[in-house]
Amino acid sequence: MLHITEATASDLDDVLAVERLAFGQDEEAELVRDLLGDPTAQPRLSLLAREDGEAVGHILFTSASIEGAPGDIAASILAPLAVIPSAQRQGVGGRLIERGVELLAASGVALVFVLGHLEYYPRHGFEPACPHGLRPPYPVDPEEAWMVRALAPDVLGRVRGQVACAEAMRRPEYWRE
Repeated sequence: MLHITEATASDLDDVLAVERLAFGQDEEAELVRDLLGDPTAQPRLSLLAREDGEAVGHILFTSASIEGAPGDIAASILAPLAVIPSAQRQGVGGRLIERGVELLAASGVALVFVLGHLEYYPRHGFEPACPHGLRPPYPVDPEEAWMVRALAPDVLGRVRGQVACAEAMRRPEYWRE
């Protein structure tokens, strides 16, 4: 049975191992480590999925802001979402997204952004953000890969501007899909 819990400092080794296995490299694990230590990423939400005690998935949401937006519009960026190869295509990623969105909505977050796969994220409620006047921190290609999911009613269309991310994520190479 899959159990999803908020990751704690004692889970760091498992979180980083999931990131390395899922992506087959260290870059995402290093980004996660940097974001977890970045005060500009607060508030953040880090969730770890375990199947029979084994860490199989991780998702990280970090604070974002929208330049010129009213102060009551809280936003987050989903990055990264990682599932180890042996647990992929079993709904782990979707369950991590939904649990994260549920917790973020309960905490008052109105918008969640992601730079992600055009076929995957729309299945989880995301839609292109640029048509809503919500621009990414860096130019992205294709533009449709910059997506948003509204967690509050009537928020899309009420706010427009460029999204600002945590300092640890402010590197153009992180903004390529």
